Amino acid sequence: MPDPKIPDLDPVDRALVLALSRNARTTGAALAAEAGVAESTVSLRLKNLQRRGVIGGYRLEVDLAAAGIPLQAMIAVRLAKHSRAQIDAFRQAAPHWPGVLALFHTAGADDYLLHVAARDPGELRDFVLDYLTGNPAVSHTETSLIFENAPGDGWQGLLGAR
Repeated sequence: MPDPKIPDLDPVDRALVLALSRNARTTGAALAAEAGVAESTVSLRLKNLQRRGVIGGYRLEVDLAAAGIPLQAMIAVRLAKHSRAQIDAFRQAAPHWPGVLALFHTAGADDYLLHVAARDPGELRDFVLDYLTGNPAVSHTETSLIFENAPGDGWQGLLGAR
């Protein structure tokens, strides 16, 4: 978690983060040219951004449909009880169930949203039956199929906003 005592990102940090968001495999030399600093400065800046928690890691983006996993869904989950133990147990287990891409703890009528992937509707049904409807911690689920997933880049505009 970022330290609130550390100042906001300066223009060099913002340039580095934005360049890496476009291509996380960008070379140090290319980053230096884009940010207008020396390559040695890039290395120090990136280490500092990682230490501060601004950069949490570098990830591989996989096209699940091309990998034979074309079906995605969001599953709204309502827990039966709202005890700390039940919430913590669900939070610890759910991200590791097969097909779970992301878990969101939400406010409102539902407690969690699960973003899941499956090879076909039968596999999605089996997931819901095996991990949710039979789970004593879960009182209600609602599954919505995802037709298209378009990642957003709106966060980039927030880097300079205050």
